[in-house]
Amino acid sequence: MGLIFQFCGLSGAGKTTLANALSDELQGKGYRVKIIDGDVYRQTLCKDLGFSRADRIENVSRLGRYAISLREEFDFILIAVINPYLEGREMLRLTCNAKLVWIKCDIGVLINRDTKGLYQKALLPDGHPDKIYNLTGLNDVFETPVAADLVVCTDLLSTEEGLRVAADFMVGELMLHL
Repeated sequence: MGLIFQFCGLSGAGKTTLANALSDELQGKGYRVKIIDGDVYRQTLCKDLGFSRADRIENVSRLGRYAISLREEFDFILIAVINPYLEGREMLRLTCNAKLVWIKCDIGVLINRDTKGLYQKALLPDGHPDKIYNLTGLNDVFETPVAADLVVCTDLLSTEEGLRVAADFMVGELMLHL
């Protein structure tokens, strides 16, 4: 029975980067790994949803149900999604027994990285045609995780260091469940 890990954090914090590195690392050790990337599933399973609180919670709920359906096929299922609300994270914990991994990064670092150009658009003046009004953590809510099982600070750790910390944690969790 596969273990589910929810990677939450702001846009650009490194959720997908870490999930992909973990997938490569763990598959190299013979584990079966599935990544459920929120950005990807927003275009398929959740394409009918917007960015309201209710839609974001529904998005996470669908990803959780999908993760549960994969438990027999994989050792590790990684849900990489912003998941800005405590309610959504707690729902995954209760319905999927998902461990919470907070991919934490300082907002200033994220603005400087701006890997997708989203922060630049969110910082445009009101009324600008390209302005993003609902960027989580900047002009929309991100409730700070209060009960993360693991915190990976991507503004302080290299990708390799974050990978090592997360891989050790996840394999340790698997060993506890064997």
